[in-house]
Amino acid sequence: MEATVIPLPLPALPEGWEAENNFKAIGKITREGATERTLEPVGPYFLAHARRARHKRTFSEDDRIQAQERAKKVEENEESEISEPEDPLMLQRDAKDWKTQDHYKVLGLSKYRWRATEEQIKRAHRKKVLKHHPDKKAAAGRADDDNFFKCIQKATEILLDPVKRRQYDSVDEEANVPPPTKKQLAKGNYYKLWGNVFKSEARFSKVHPVPSFGDENSTKEEVENFYNFWYNFDSWRTFEYLDEDVPDDNENRDQKRHMERKNANARKKKKAEDNARLRKLLDECSAGDERIKRFRQEANAAKNKKRLEREAAEKKAAEEARLKKEAEEKAAKEAEEKAKAEREAAKKAKEAAKNAVKKNKRVLRGSVKDANYFVEGDPSAATIDAVLGDVELIQGKIDADEIAALAQKLNGLKVADEIKGVWKAEVERLVGAGRLKEGEVKTLAS
Repeated sequence: MEATVIPLPLPALPEGWEAENNFKAIGKITREGATERTLEPVGPYFLAHARRARHKRTFSEDDRIQAQERAKKVEENEESEISEPEDPLMLQRDAKDWKTQDHYKVLGLSKYRWRATEEQIKRAHRKKVLKHHPDKKAAAGRADDDNFFKCIQKATEILLDPVKRRQYDSVDEEANVPPPTKKQLAKGNYYKLWGNVFKSEARFSKVHPVPSFGDENSTKEEVENFYNFWYNFDSWRTFEYLDEDVPDDNENRDQKRHMERKNANARKKKKAEDNARLRKLLDECSAGDERIKRFRQEANAAKNKKRLEREAAEKKAAEEARLKKEAEEKAAKEAEEKAKAEREAAKKAKEAAKNAVKKNKRVLRGSVKDANYFVEGDPSAATIDAVLGDVELIQGKIDADEIAALAQKLNGLKVADEIKGVWKAEVERLVGAGRLKEGEVKTLAS
């Protein structure tokens, strides 16, 4: 279509208008205050302009081509979602065996399975119907080949019904991720392999979010939370999909009740088996989990550290008690030895003092003997007894020190008068002290 040109003439100038006389400038253009900027053409409108200029398109042509490309892109995206090849054996299956068929595979949604959205299921159904509709096959000369079309319809019916789909997802073994083998664990990442298993199992959880399996850097609290969650896993998984058909007619009510009880018992058994299976998975996983081993080693190390510290404290206390006891025993022994030594020394001193007294007494008795008992010629027995009696009397009035002092004075004297003088002075001292009576000593005081 050619553009229509509509002429729009400029209005005529007022009569008598002259540029030189009537033109009036309202301002001046100067460089002062002006800002120079570099403008860069960007944005969708510039890109559209550049695209039209490059391909020499008009606005309408470019819009039409862009719409075609967008539609093609959407179609390609839809095709990419359902791009898995169809198994020839699947296409030949009997529609009556719908309960054993893989509904996701029938619709080409094997890689999505329980994650497939309602919109994806509808699109997949639409594309499968366009490809396998009986009318299309009738045009190709296969009018009686509608088994797979019935499979498509049944799959869509189940997957678009939330209750039936959950029942089917509950027994969809194809969605399970099998536990890793020893060979896989030897070559692969332990935490990633087992993490994929529990991500698959997490689809049955009533509680969300489900704790992540984590990695080698997970904390003890995170690992404990993970295993506590899974060892107490609350699963919505049921097994109604595998129930045997129950008669609908009222004439077989007993058989109907029997089948319902049988199905309920079968579900209960499968539920117990599934719990045991999950428990076995957890046991296998935890048995090889190096984090648990590390945490146990750390706990044992901390426990051993406390035990060693306690034993060291007990040993130290026992050693201190032993040393204290030894010190006390040593002190007691030393005290006892000291007391014994003191007793022996006292005993020896006492013996020495006693011997000294005896010796001094001998000196005293010897002094009067050396003085011939203070008589001329041979002294009589009576004189000797009288002098020795006075000596004994004086000895009985004075103590050991006084005896020693007296003995020292008498020791070495041989002259009778000198000896007599010493005795006389001692008698006078004792009489003066009131320890002897005047005239009580007869032979040594005259």
